[in-house]
Amino acid sequence: MTASSTMTTPPEGPQPGDRRAEPIFARAMRPINQVVENAVPSALTFAVALTVIVAILALVFSDATPTDVLYGWGKGLSGLLEFMTQMALVLLLGCTLASTRAVSSLLRRLATLPRNASVAYVFVAVVAALGSLLTWGLGLMVGGLLARCVAVEFDKRGQPVSFPMLIASAYSGFVVWHMGYSASAPLTAATPNSFVSKEIGRTIPLSDTVFSWWNLLAIVLTIAAVAVTLWLIAPRHVKPEHIASRAVVEEADRDNSAPGAETTAERIDASRVVPLILGCALVGYLVLHFARGGSVTLDIVNWMFLALICLLVSSAHELIELVSKAASNVGDILLQFPLYAGIMGIMTATGLITVMSGWLVNIASAHTLPLLGFLSAGLVNFFVPSGGGQVAVQGPVLLHAAESLHVDPSIMIMALAYGDQWTNMIQPFWALPLLALAGLRIRDILGYTTAVLLSSGVVFGGVLLAVGMLS
Repeated sequence: MTASSTMTTPPEGPQPGDRRAEPIFARAMRPINQVVENAVPSALTFAVALTVIVAILALVFSDATPTDVLYGWGKGLSGLLEFMTQMALVLLLGCTLASTRAVSSLLRRLATLPRNASVAYVFVAVVAALGSLLTWGLGLMVGGLLARCVAVEFDKRGQPVSFPMLIASAYSGFVVWHMGYSASAPLTAATPNSFVSKEIGRTIPLSDTVFSWWNLLAIVLTIAAVAVTLWLIAPRHVKPEHIASRAVVEEADRDNSAPGAETTAERIDASRVVPLILGCALVGYLVLHFARGGSVTLDIVNWMFLALICLLVSSAHELIELVSKAASNVGDILLQFPLYAGIMGIMTATGLITVMSGWLVNIASAHTLPLLGFLSAGLVNFFVPSGGGQVAVQGPVLLHAAESLHVDPSIMIMALAYGDQWTNMIQPFWALPLLALAGLRIRDILGYTTAVLLSSGVVFGGVLLAVGMLS
């Protein structure tokens, strides 16, 4: 009997096609998930719609004229070009690192560790979470690639495993990305002359945000909550249509070795020397940077990952190929960030930032502002699914409110970060690369990720409420 025939044999008990084989929670959330999938347009449409909404708010609640709004928008379009490049590099380099042969080989070895399906779902989520804490682009791609490798391994053993659940687990690990090393909001606040540091008149070191004791505790609690949630909602019986397709299995096993080198130019490109020189130069610069008292900023994070990639790849040819493939994920950021900058331009030029922060101050206290900031950030994430874009659009509002209520701005930076990562579980923007990798639709994973939204939200809200009370 082949592995494939073993995997499609119906188990005892409820038949795989029976609706009872699906977790109760997934069945209960199906109507809501269908509404989300059918009603949520593209991120670009959201950005344009939000621009119109902000423009109308500025006309209604400020003294600005239509020409003032239009001029503020147009002048603001180029206000985040440097930040846009930094964010694009974070994603580009993360995806590139995840696709290197060294990482791919490691993922294949890791895929052999889980011995049953329930453990596999939790394992994929935890690995994806650890990758996301390192850099969000890496976490997204590592989770998806590991899920595919696990599906291949289970196929070889003849064990049934739900591929949609594996992909949902991979995406669930992404729920902690904005608490980690590549977190857009904390890194922007830690970067000199960024729009956040100019807003508050100083930089906020990562020791006050990402590496604060309460954020580190929240990371542990969130990963534990996600693991328990996935264990509880894992399907007990796998439908035949939920087993990874043969195309997925063959793609995961495909040999991506470099072509043979014939000419002198090809032999140079196939040599390890070129990326090794670049990698060593970057390492040397980073050592000097920290030796001279330099801090961790967005640029430094990007150069660290570029250095690591250069040291891992086998040739300039491999580096170019990996970057070319990863670049397909960057287009949305490049198109949308000028629109987010334009929104920020409208709010700044018309004084709408002060008006909106006043609304928040009127309903919050110093103790409840972090929690309310988190909830509002979760809502705004539907309209601005990019963490960096959300920092630009919502960050000034939350920081104004924090100043008015004398709340530590580092807490509000993390409140924004928590809200942004939280509703990613039902905002499909960042799931698209994973779904494309797996050949799935958003409805295939939403039932599982919605459960993760609820359990992680309890942790985020509880931590921020406690920190607000203690501050």
